[in-house]
Amino acid sequence: MHLAQTIAAEAVNQVLAGRNLNEVLLALWPRYPQATSQQKAQAQHLSYGTLRFYLSLQALLNALVEKPLRDDAIASLLLVALYQLHYDQAPAHTVVNQAVMAVMRMKKVWAKGLVNAVLRNFSRQQVALVKALEQDQTTTLNYPAWWISKVQNQYPEHWQQILLTGNQHPPMTLRVNQSQLTGLAYQQKLQAANISSQLLDTQTLLLDQAIHVTDLPGFNEGEVSVQDYAAQMTARCLDAQANMRVLDACAAPGGKTCHILETAQVQMWALDVSEQRLARVNSNLQRLNLQAHTQVADVAKTDAWWDGQLFDRILLDAPCTASGVVRRHVDIKWLRRESDISSFAAQQKEMLQALWPLLKQGGKLLYVTCSIFAEENELQINNFLQTHADALHLPLLELPHNLQIQKGQFIPNEYHDGLFYALLQKH
Repeated sequence: MHLAQTIAAEAVNQVLAGRNLNEVLLALWPRYPQATSQQKAQAQHLSYGTLRFYLSLQALLNALVEKPLRDDAIASLLLVALYQLHYDQAPAHTVVNQAVMAVMRMKKVWAKGLVNAVLRNFSRQQVALVKALEQDQTTTLNYPAWWISKVQNQYPEHWQQILLTGNQHPPMTLRVNQSQLTGLAYQQKLQAANISSQLLDTQTLLLDQAIHVTDLPGFNEGEVSVQDYAAQMTARCLDAQANMRVLDACAAPGGKTCHILETAQVQMWALDVSEQRLARVNSNLQRLNLQAHTQVADVAKTDAWWDGQLFDRILLDAPCTASGVVRRHVDIKWLRRESDISSFAAQQKEMLQALWPLLKQGGKLLYVTCSIFAEENELQINNFLQTHADALHLPLLELPHNLQIQKGQFIPNEYHDGLFYALLQKH
C-alpha cells in the first residue's frame, strides 16, 4: 500500500501546483515500473479521492499541526493518508505504518515521527475534528467559494444536488452500437459475463459497478462504447440523415462522432486542434469500423481547412470549463479560476461566429458544452441569437424521461453529467 500512497501523494502535490491529474498520472507510471496494476488502481483511487475532498482534508490537517507544513510532499502524503482513514475507513494501524514506510521511501526520515503522530492523533480525535468541519460550508462542500456562490445564484432550486453530485463517483454508462445489436441483446451478453446493469434507454446501459473497458464483451469488436448518458443525446438531437454532410468541429475523443455514424451513413468531417487528441478519434473509428474525414484544424480559422461546401449539420462540442464533469475530473475544481469562464466564453463565441456561415439554409447546428455555468451556455446562445437574425432556437427532440434537463441544461445526477445543449437552425 505504501507504494500506492507514495504515487498518490506525488500526484496530489503536482495537481495542487497547477498540473492536470491525468497527465500527471501518465507521467508517473514509468517512474514506478515495479507497481502492479492493482497498486496503480489504488494510487489512482487515492489521488482522485483526496482531490475530491481536498478542502475537508486540508482543514483536518490544519487542525492537527501547530503551524502549516513547509514540505509540500509530506503535506500531500498526510492528505492521502487522512483520506484513507476518514473516507475509506481503512484500518488505522495499516494506514499509519504504510505512511511511515512511504516517508522512508521518500527519503524524508525527519518526517517519520511527525507523520506517525498526526495520523494517530486524527484516529483519537476523529469525531470532534469532523464535527468542527461542519461549521464551514465551503470546507464541507469541497469547492472554491466562488464556484459555490455561482452555482447557488444560477441554480437556486438545484444547487445542492449539483454540488453534491459533483463529489460522487461517476456512473459508467454504455452506448450499444445500434448497427450491430440492441441494448437488450447486449444486456444479455453482460448477464452471461456476470456483469449487472440497468437499461436506461433502448441503446443505453448503466453498469451497477464500473469495470475496465477491456472486460466488456464485444468491446474490441465495436459492439459497445463507454459514453455518458447525456452525451448520448447528441446524435438524437442532431438528427443527421443518410448522405448528409456533417461536421464535428471539436471531435476528440470521438464518442459523439462515432455515435452519429452508428445512427446514419453520413459524410462525416471530424476536426480537432490537437493531433494527439485526434489520434484517439481515429482509434475509436477504427475499433468501430467507421469512416470519417479527420483533420487537425483550428475550427475558427475556416480558410485553412474548409473546402467551400456547406454542411447539413454541424456539431460544436465547444471547449469549456468542464464544470459539469467534475466528478470525472476532480482536479478541475482546483485548477479553474473564475476568470477562466470569460476566456472560454470568448473562445466559444469565436467558434460559433466562424462556423455559422458554413451551415446550409435549413441546416442545424448543435451547440454542446460540459459546463454548468450560464455564461458558457444559455447566455452564450442568447447573445448569439441577438446578433444572428437567421438563427432559430429549436426545442430539443423528445428525450427519455429519466434525463433531468431544464432549458437545455442537463442537471447532473446519478445517471448523467452536467452537459448543455442548444439546437439552432438557419432559416
